[in-house]
Amino acid sequence: MAGSRKRVGPFRAVAYIVRPFLMVFTRRRWVGSEQVPPAGEGIVLAANHISHLDPITFAHFVWDNGRAPRYLAKDGLFRIPVIGRIIASCGQIPVYRDSHDATQAYRAAVEAVRKGECVTIYPEGTITRDPEMWPMAGKTGAARVALETGCQVVPVAQWGVHTILAPYSKRPRLLPRKTVYVRAGDPVDLSDLHGEQVTSSVLREATDRIMAAITAELEAIRGETAPKKRFDPKTAETAVPEQPDEGTDTPDGESGQETT
Repeated sequence: MAGSRKRVGPFRAVAYIVRPFLMVFTRRRWVGSEQVPPAGEGIVLAANHISHLDPITFAHFVWDNGRAPRYLAKDGLFRIPVIGRIIASCGQIPVYRDSHDATQAYRAAVEAVRKGECVTIYPEGTITRDPEMWPMAGKTGAARVALETGCQVVPVAQWGVHTILAPYSKRPRLLPRKTVYVRAGDPVDLSDLHGEQVTSSVLREATDRIMAAITAELEAIRGETAPKKRFDPKTAETAVPEQPDEGTDTPDGESGQETT
């Protein structure tokens, strides 16, 4: 817990600067806040990824619910002057790809959960390339951490932030003010997999359950049904979702509750 307390200070300073900006330029519909456990309980929050901006709006949701999130983030972000030092001071976990250091992120995430921290993972590994912006096939990181530590995995769906910054875009549209939806669901039931040998088939089963739960929460927000077959960038032609129209701000299926 000592390491966790050290990270809350820098994160609180960042939140003090960023949160007022978000309060001005977004409307918020937080649903399922009760699914985020109190500080001191190790947890994995597994979410879909729809915009370069959604780590910030998602952090807003997590912080409003009393937790300082620890993201798994691409190691390149830590090399950006000033920003990299801020990210590191807030306890974010670098992910080294295609190197002998690739397992460091997994070990750090496991350690953080065991210390009672809140680890946030995007199982897709990148912003969705599904043409309709549904969650893609997931990677096994969140499942690995959950099965190793026995912690709960809370599925979370995000929507709306893509109308501020479209997928793979660098041009934000702050006005008119957009609504950001975050919906957390019941923890994914992995109880029958705990104690099993962690084979590739067990990891795939756990990951499929996590992605199905995230997708169900997004269906509730959007008031739509996702395709039965999840988009897999390894087997499908790569697609970049179209940028949203200015008028596509409010989903049909989610009223939610605006926070203040």
